[in-house]
Amino acid sequence: MENINWIALGVASLATLVVGFIWYHPKVFGTIWMKEIGMTEEKAKKANMPLIFGLSVVLAFFISFFIVTIVFMGGPPDMPHGTAPYLTFKHGAAHGTMLGLFVILPVIVTNGLYEQRSFKYMMVVAGYWIVTFALMGGIINGWV
Repeated sequence: MENINWIALGVASLATLVVGFIWYHPKVFGTIWMKEIGMTEEKAKKANMPLIFGLSVVLAFFISFFIVTIVFMGGPPDMPHGTAPYLTFKHGAAHGTMLGLFVILPVIVTNGLYEQRSFKYMMVVAGYWIVTFALMGGIINGWV
């Protein structure tokens, strides 16, 4: 793990915004998401977007650093992750997907149940993170 590609972590962090711009676009899931949380265009326009985007990228960087530790620390002793056979976009995307499915999905759904959110809301938000983590893992692992 001594050879962390910091540029890859930065790009993976910015990828969260790219996926978000697509995922939450009104023609994809944005309209559903806004309806399910009771967001209006007027309320959205009042948000401090530079602060939100900036903090989101910083937090995504924390996530990307965690993903790199997961991807590079596993595997059998004679062929640990972070070595040639595992350094592919596909392998990193698999780790990101598993993290999304087995950590993020349960957290989002559990919170959604207690907050009495709709199933649509839970699936839109969890789906975003699963796709985003897959992309982040792929970028981090494939760009060594």
